[in-house]
Amino acid sequence: MTTIYSNAATALEGLTFDGMTIMSGGFGLCGLPENLIRALRDTGVKSITAISNNAGVDGFGLGLLMETKQISRMISSYVGENKEFERQFLAGELQVEFNPQGTLAERIRAGGAGIPGFYTKTGVGTLIAQGKEHKDFDGQTYILETALKADLSLVKAWKADTAGNLIYRKTARNFNPMMATAGKVCVVEVEEIVPVGSLDPDHIHTPGIYVHRLVQSQFEKRIEQRTVTKRESA
Repeated sequence: MTTIYSNAATALEGLTFDGMTIMSGGFGLCGLPENLIRALRDTGVKSITAISNNAGVDGFGLGLLMETKQISRMISSYVGENKEFERQFLAGELQVEFNPQGTLAERIRAGGAGIPGFYTKTGVGTLIAQGKEHKDFDGQTYILETALKADLSLVKAWKADTAGNLIYRKTARNFNPMMATAGKVCVVEVEEIVPVGSLDPDHIHTPGIYVHRLVQSQFEKRIEQRTVTKRESA
């Protein structure tokens, strides 16, 4: 059963502990569970292993947890927008496991599907492959990648019904659907909650069976990098 909460802080009550592993949806700043991340920061929980495509930016998203040094290990793909991440990594204050982006997505999907591991060609012959099992299929070499799971998944969706069925909006879908399936507990923040029966069943991206807690929030919707075209003078 999905329980609806009044705010992000109460939605996380009883779920956090030092040394926990979290998954946080989003791609850059798109589809980011920003209010749940802020509420997680405010719990003061430490030694977090964070699984996310990227590490947020300075002062926003997972960057907030970087500033307070609540994250001790990152499993991610792209981390190039966060100076504090860079500083901690180069100073040896932060453990980092880099993943090719497609491999990261598939490791999370496998975790949610109950698949312990899979073979992929991505990374063969690179640092990514060091220490991993190699196996040949049809004359091609593959490496074994293991599934990822979390104690808590933090997910952002566009719309939900009161049973927890979710719809994501366009590219904000990104990593959120697979992360919703791969956490022991899944907490979701949405822009709108509607009555059961309001959503077209064919348009539901994540069934409510995966969603444990739900909260309606307001979002900042930042632009990560604004690019404009210079106006030509007459």
